[in-house]
Amino acid sequence: MASRPPSRSVKISEDERGGWSSDRPRRDSGPARPADLTVHCRVLAPADRLRYSPGSLLVVVCGSRAERDRFLDRLIEDRASLLSLDKVRALLAGRVAEQELDARAEELLRAAASKRMDARETVVLAADGLDAGERESFVRMAAARGRPRHLILLEAAREHVAEEDHAALNDLRRALDGGELGGEGFQTALRLGGGSAAEVKRILFRPPPREAS
Repeated sequence: MASRPPSRSVKISEDERGGWSSDRPRRDSGPARPADLTVHCRVLAPADRLRYSPGSLLVVVCGSRAERDRFLDRLIEDRASLLSLDKVRALLAGRVAEQELDARAEELLRAAASKRMDARETVVLAADGLDAGERESFVRMAAARGRPRHLILLEAAREHVAEEDHAALNDLRRALDGGELGGEGFQTALRLGGGSAAEVKRILFRPPPREAS
């Protein structure tokens, strides 16, 4: 990949958010339909600095948890913003019954994300898997609060991805490259593979510096 100027960054405005809702009156009978999350999704190009608005939801998806964690540990400054099921499971280990661990961990993870979003604080979610259903509950939380939603797909070496995940990973790649993740409610999406992932030096959740007048 060609080298880039060190000052290059990808800026995602805090105003780049929103969703669609119907103006039609809700029928009295039957359960309410979930809000349509569909938005326009901008596919970003890799850069050495990735800049998102404060208070964003950033979901990082990877076929390898080890590579996902190395990437996030290197680039996320605010450790409190980084949430994952693995972290919650580790906190609960030995405190709850084994058969209750997964359900309790998911409950606490959603509660932690909701609390940060209510406070307009950034949430970086290390996705546990590749399933869109896992991402949906967090995207709905963010959309309901008007928070920007973004996704990074971090590519891992094929030998580090479980065989049963290859098909889902290919589907996610195609959807991302085609700009289709707006259907999940993501306003931007970015795919990083080997070299481009290594070139990322910072992930920032702050406004760009003001230019001197």
